[in-house]
Amino acid sequence: MNILILGAGQVGFSLARLLSGEDNDVTVVDQNRDVLRDLRDRYDLRTVVGHCSHPDVLAQAGVADTDMVIAVTNSDEINMVACQVAHTLFNTPKKIARVRETSYLEYSERLFKQEATPIDVLISPEELVTRHIARLIRNPGAKQVFTFANGKIRLVSVRAFLGGKLVNHELRELPEHMPGLKEQARVAAIFRKDKDEEYAILPDGDTVIEPNDEVFFIAAPKHIRAITSELRKLDKVNKRVMIAGGGNIGMRLAMILEKDFQVKIVEMSEQRCRYLAENLHNTVVLHADAADDDVMMEENIDSIDVFIALTNDDEANILSAMLAKRRGADKVMSLVNRPSYAGLVEEGIGIIPISPQQITIGALLTHVRRGDVVTVHSLRRGAAEALEAIAHGDKENSRVVGRRMDELDLPSGVRIAALVRNDDVLMAHHDTMIEAEDHVIIMVTDKTKIDEVEKLFQVKPTFL
Repeated sequence: MNILILGAGQVGFSLARLLSGEDNDVTVVDQNRDVLRDLRDRYDLRTVVGHCSHPDVLAQAGVADTDMVIAVTNSDEINMVACQVAHTLFNTPKKIARVRETSYLEYSERLFKQEATPIDVLISPEELVTRHIARLIRNPGAKQVFTFANGKIRLVSVRAFLGGKLVNHELRELPEHMPGLKEQARVAAIFRKDKDEEYAILPDGDTVIEPNDEVFFIAAPKHIRAITSELRKLDKVNKRVMIAGGGNIGMRLAMILEKDFQVKIVEMSEQRCRYLAENLHNTVVLHADAADDDVMMEENIDSIDVFIALTNDDEANILSAMLAKRRGADKVMSLVNRPSYAGLVEEGIGIIPISPQQITIGALLTHVRRGDVVTVHSLRRGAAEALEAIAHGDKENSRVVGRRMDELDLPSGVRIAALVRNDDVLMAHHDTMIEAEDHVIIMVTDKTKIDEVEKLFQVKPTFL
């Protein structure tokens, strides 16, 4: 596939790195020569220096022969104009744009259509991040929560602790602890660290869960808390939430949570505090610095169930999150834009990192993958993926439809975890048969096998 990426910021850079290693012809446009030189020296792709929305620059970048334009510059307006130019002058088949400004998103149905601003796929990082954080808050004990099939099934990451009922036991013992759960949940992957090296395990019944394993299991939402209790001491239900930073994400999160939780926002700008107070109905707004120890003690930080740092400054987020954790907040999260910080705060400090970059990349990959892949989640800072693909065709023209799991030629590092058939969630076993239009949930721990997974779900040309 010929892919043109506009913008070589954190998202554009990471996306270019991923796609250039997956049998795609990738071109990146940006005005920063140094970043483009770094990209070109490290990866197999082409770069063009110039303004991302200028027709002559797009022409030089080969937009006329491009299958897809992905506009992820730091400017909403440049992203929008670039898609307009690509459509009007070059008839580009698919146009994806990142748009952050809330005022644009409020009119998205009227603004972003072919006769107005022709954007085929609109990506809003703030909305994606807000939903991601809300799912974590609603699922105590989870490190990550990802949804598939319109919320019918979820993939959950949990850190296994000594004392969990299933820790130091074989996975086959799970149904003994919880009768009837065999058909309701499945461990899809385990990430284990041995000294300084981390490796992935696609488990079977003989696999033993060890303390400190990161366990990814898949289940319907109503069973998540029960499965979590098998792997660690069950966290109490969250009630009190404190948000540091009243920007777009902080305000959106408060709007989602304030009906069901006791929410406080700590914001340093007095003007922004007034705006938040006028637009939030059941949230306490504090004009203060979340890194001020005295303020946090006055606000009873030790009674807070979840503290989330959501300012635009990584260092300020990490500092206030460390302070909250030190002063007794039960669960602490921090927005972290720099990839190098994410692993540091999680492993060294015990703070859950929220990476807008990885969340956005997962949403973008959903529209890049071939073979009717409808959902992609980037896992382990890009080292693995979880995909939802729809099976089409019949046994004559499909490699998966009409076949049992043990008949599929799955590459190593790939595991089918579950199926969603109409409204039913089915755990995948060796004798499970895939039917046409099933939504298939796939765990990929070896990213080099993505191309094989895509081909597996592509029907033969004879299928109509």
